[in-house]
Amino acid sequence: MPSTNPRPYDATPARKVAFLGLGVMGYPMAGHLALAGHEVTVYNRTAAKAAAWCAEFAATAAPRQAATPRAAAEGADFVFCCVGNDDDLRAVVLGDEGAFAGMRPGAVLVDHTTASAAVARELYAAARARGLHFVDAPVSGGQAGAQNGQLTVMCGGDAEAFEAARPVAAAFSRAFTLLGDSGSGQLAKMVNQICIAGLVQGLSEAIAFGMNAGLDMPRVLDVIGKGAAQSWQMDNRGKTMVEGRFDFGFAVDWMRKDLGLVLDEAKRNGSRLPVTALVDQFYADVQTIGGQRWDTSSLIKRLR
Repeated sequence: MPSTNPRPYDATPARKVAFLGLGVMGYPMAGHLALAGHEVTVYNRTAAKAAAWCAEFAATAAPRQAATPRAAAEGADFVFCCVGNDDDLRAVVLGDEGAFAGMRPGAVLVDHTTASAAVARELYAAARARGLHFVDAPVSGGQAGAQNGQLTVMCGGDAEAFEAARPVAAAFSRAFTLLGDSGSGQLAKMVNQICIAGLVQGLSEAIAFGMNAGLDMPRVLDVIGKGAAQSWQMDNRGKTMVEGRFDFGFAVDWMRKDLGLVLDEAKRNGSRLPVTALVDQFYADVQTIGGQRWDTSSLIKRLR
């Protein structure tokens, strides 16, 4: 959860915002919006989570819980969303009780769900038909990035909507970047996940090899982390992989969902992803040994 102590946000006028989805990412992201002085209304499928959020941030600018996405979005300048998958996203955005039904003309929905580029384009078109704006904006940085307000956000959509949302999203992001038209944010997140999959598998093999060779792997990681092998994964997960600790938030189940999106998109655009497809199957192996909720660095469990 974000600290209840204010952090030095950029000077951004307070806006009326909604946040849909208070999971491990959405809960702290919404909290940073509240701490930045914005008037936040939250919706969560499990209402008790929304009530707990309102209680935690009761000292901020009148946090409010709504019973439906439509009610949360009514009167909001910006609606932020972070749910599980394409179907979850459609459920909170479309329909009589969805966010689009409650948004005023010109309002912007910024979606932080990791979803397909196809659903991003679908919702962008639906928003335009209603006089609304839609920005696909998946994030990287994991649970720690959300809690610390240091997420990297990859955006697709219209420049006008992006520029309007950027100062508000600064509450929980260190980088908020427009990468192209609708769907580009989701495609960039797929690139991110392809990179991570290969890195974690390589790190797993290296650590398992070193341990089998009898090396002091924490020391080895300290040394090679100062050279060309250095990566975020090595710095943040290498030693915990040696220790067999896999409780760092981004679960194997979620990674398999993301890699499924990647592989589906690769079929559409003709990309060859042999390493990614193999690592996806390795994650399936981790699921079969009970690691569905382990952190993605648990790939090493296959090798130890």
